[in-house]
Amino acid sequence: MTGGAMITHAMVLAAGLGLRMRPITLTTPKPLVSVAGRTMLDRALDHLGRAGIDNLVVNTHWLPDAIKEHLAGRGEVRLSHEDVLLETGGGVAKALPLLGHAPFFVANSDIIWTDGATPALERLAHAWVDADMDALLLLQPVKTAVGYDGKGDFFINANDTLRRRGEADSAPLLFSGVQILHPRLFEGAPEGKFSLNVLYDRALAKGRLHGLVHDGNWYHVGTPEALPRVEALLRAEER
Repeated sequence: MTGGAMITHAMVLAAGLGLRMRPITLTTPKPLVSVAGRTMLDRALDHLGRAGIDNLVVNTHWLPDAIKEHLAGRGEVRLSHEDVLLETGGGVAKALPLLGHAPFFVANSDIIWTDGATPALERLAHAWVDADMDALLLLQPVKTAVGYDGKGDFFINANDTLRRRGEADSAPLLFSGVQILHPRLFEGAPEGKFSLNVLYDRALAKGRLHGLVHDGNWYHVGTPEALPRVEALLRAEER
């Protein structure tokens, strides 16, 4: 099996309400919350910039003017505004006309990841096999995830296809919020608001949902109380 993709487009999901981060997010959209000196949105865009991606889309909903003003200094980033919050699947579907006809990156702006020896986006692009995949998810081992208290999302098979946790007590891997999607994943997608999980399950049923295990660190900043710990760990890692 040979693969690899030359990816030129990417989307950062930045439309969420950030309810658990209140009161901070009453006046600051969560993607613009600063963690160890950099906003979470900038951290995601920096990864994409280092990967050579210059066709960038950011979706907005909550406090969109703040995000628009912040991005004004970053060169050309196209905005996909949602008057009604469309969730992850609906948000990407709305932005598809801006994302080209080939595989593209999607990254959440409410998580932070740091790279191992090879950048995660480079590893994802190298692992992409167009004939076999509609989605390739970057997965984080639950045991090394910072700020995560869930039961995990997936098991990974020998051929890198995925299985849901299902009825199991736990699964070893969680979805990191970083992925490659192909536009064909959205064929026949629901209208309006829906989760990407709807499309993951369709791809999973066809054996076309694959995963790659991240070899760097991963941080979730879920509440204001979590900020100091994540900041301390990031500063130590980036020192």
